[in-house]
Amino acid sequence: MPKPDVPHSGPGVCFPGRNAVPGCAALTRELGGEPAGTAARMTSWLLIEQPGSWGPDALEELLATAFPAERIEAARAAGLRPLLIRKPGRHVRVAGAPRAVYLASGQPGNRWTERLDVADLAELAHLDLEAVAAGRRGHGEPVSGPLFLVCTHGSKDMCCAVFGRPLVTTLAQNHPGQVWEVSHVGGDRWAGNLLTVPDGYLHGSLAVPEAELVAKEALSGNVRLENLRGRTSAESAWSQFAEIEVRGRTGRRGLDAVLAVAEEPRGDARSVLVDAGGRRYEVLVRRTEPTASGHSRCSARLVLSGFVAESVREV
Repeated sequence: MPKPDVPHSGPGVCFPGRNAVPGCAALTRELGGEPAGTAARMTSWLLIEQPGSWGPDALEELLATAFPAERIEAARAAGLRPLLIRKPGRHVRVAGAPRAVYLASGQPGNRWTERLDVADLAELAHLDLEAVAAGRRGHGEPVSGPLFLVCTHGSKDMCCAVFGRPLVTTLAQNHPGQVWEVSHVGGDRWAGNLLTVPDGYLHGSLAVPEAELVAKEALSGNVRLENLRGRTSAESAWSQFAEIEVRGRTGRRGLDAVLAVAEEPRGDARSVLVDAGGRRYEVLVRRTEPTASGHSRCSARLVLSGFVAESVREV
């Protein structure tokens, strides 16, 4: 898929200056990294508003004030992803101000989002995380339309802030009330990252015009193929990649128009069965050997690999 040009100075470098070394996201683009099949698995979400600055462990510190560790781990194992959110713009924390909390399910055929406001983090302890992870509604007021979550967690990786902030600023201007900054969603090298909830599709390596196109498709109930990292509720990276491959071949864009329904090992590859509007395709997916590498300011050594579809046949 085409990648935007990244300059060797200025924001694309992430860390501008004399003899600047690219950040991991800029280097990934320069090396031609392909994001397909790289989305972290998430089938449901607990989104907690946390104004102000975020340290690298801000999420875990907040969760520890409301939930026993074993309860959060059980929910995560069931597919629930806790994340911090904050409104775009200046990050000011006002003591005692109510916080928005979103609960959402991204399971195919069972997508929903609900909101409640809490005055104290202690109120979170009463949430039924097991029910949310299982896709059961009834926790707050229903929310219509998708939320657009842009990772700007710079204390995790500066590339997320540098590439994410232009995205969130423009999206917030064009889609007020639907856009939030979000904590680490995984894959710093793919910044800017945009997660659409409850659709459950994660896009990466986005510039502002591409992010706008992702939002436009989502508001129409569709998925933009370009820069798609994957459907977060898919069972594996192989299934994510197979779905993207079939979408590209069939042109199907609906949220549930292309779904992986089974996969099995096939030697050192995997055979993924994909349903596309009642027609089924077997996609033989193989992980490629590292194709490029280099040094960035974010990581001592960045190594890129990916997936390839060795064959696609209708069955």
